[in-house]
Amino acid sequence: MGRPEEVLSFWLDEAKQSDWYMGSEAFDQEIRDRFMGTWEEVQKGNFGLWLTYPTGTLAYIILTDQFPRNMFRNDGRSFKTDRMALTAAKAAIHKKWDLRIDEPARQFFYMPLMHSESLCDQDRCVRLMMKRLPEGGPSSLLHAQAHREVIRQFGRFPYRNDALERKFTSAERGYIEAGGYSHTVQDLQAVVV
Repeated sequence: MGRPEEVLSFWLDEAKQSDWYMGSEAFDQEIRDRFMGTWEEVQKGNFGLWLTYPTGTLAYIILTDQFPRNMFRNDGRSFKTDRMALTAAKAAIHKKWDLRIDEPARQFFYMPLMHSESLCDQDRCVRLMMKRLPEGGPSSLLHAQAHREVIRQFGRFPYRNDALERKFTSAERGYIEAGGYSHTVQDLQAVVV
């Protein structure tokens, strides 16, 4: 159990790119079936050797950032290993290991920044998407900017409140009722057009 090649082969070769962000119960269940044990092991501090080279670090980030979002949709466990992913991503970016990985896989080095509730991380994500993901297209940059806008406005992601058992502010409740994240994306698209 727990080989980085298995994570990368599944996520980058077997899964379709549309699965990365759309997901389905069948896809989420496949991740649970194949990688739940590996995810549980990484929380215990295992797989530190993965962090000693670029592809291993990419697998570690996917395991700690992307997989929980599929395995635990609408559940606080979705975010349980975010700090591990963010730490690994920042170290890899500092070493420029992200640049040793081709697009579109490179974007997963930046996702922990996009998922962070820190405005500094959000600003850095947008910069990295602009400078280091030239083929990522306007969609990747648009979503990075949308995440940053939500953090600018609320200091956190209101759509995580239920899963994390946080109380909504009245502004957050209004935001969710007005369409939430998809409304933010539409607003940003309107500015670009």
